[in-house]
Amino acid sequence: MKGTKKIPILILNFKNYHEIEGQKGIELARSVQQVSESFGGSIQLVVAPSQPALALVKQNVNIPVFAQHLDYAEAGSTTGYFIPEMARSFGAEGSLLNHSEHRIDKLDNIQGLVDRLRSLQMVSVVCARTASEVSTLARFEPDYIAIEPPELIGSGKAVSRENPSIVTDSINAAARMSQNVRVICGAGITDANDVSSALKLGAVGILVASGIIKATSWIDKITELASGFK
Repeated sequence: MKGTKKIPILILNFKNYHEIEGQKGIELARSVQQVSESFGGSIQLVVAPSQPALALVKQNVNIPVFAQHLDYAEAGSTTGYFIPEMARSFGAEGSLLNHSEHRIDKLDNIQGLVDRLRSLQMVSVVCARTASEVSTLARFEPDYIAIEPPELIGSGKAVSRENPSIVTDSINAAARMSQNVRVICGAGITDANDVSSALKLGAVGILVASGIIKATSWIDKITELASGFK
């Protein structure tokens, strides 16, 4: 996964929707894999299942599987925390961090998690709400920063079209701090035009959830969004 950083990326966050409970989460992951295979490696498709399903999903697909969140806690007697080392042992190749729905309060903890993921050869995707926050987080040199204005998450109104300036401002902010950080778009992505708009603005991929999970046909919607990368 680390070696494919230059390939455009689509990350599907399963969240905790009813549509992916139990076996349905595996079915969704297999749908993503099927589309990934049809595009022949030109796009990196990644799934981020709910935490309890991570190992099970990983056993059923050969595409990258990310955690939705990790905790800054140590190995050992830290009950209830999900740490990078444990996620890696169950097959996770990366993780979302600091999503608007699960913020990490301390910047030092975000930096610590990014550093631990890097040491484990895992991919870090740190979420930011504003271009100013992107500038702060880019100093930690995560692999990706996902710009996601919280008011657009789940709205069906894509950030790439509703607020294109926050995308370009975020890309510029990240570039000023590090040449190693790549910016992807989240929030409100629902169709191929949203994807192509994000790429035209300079983003290298998308982070999507309800736009796929709530679709009538997972295969058709994943294929449509993937086609936006062409």
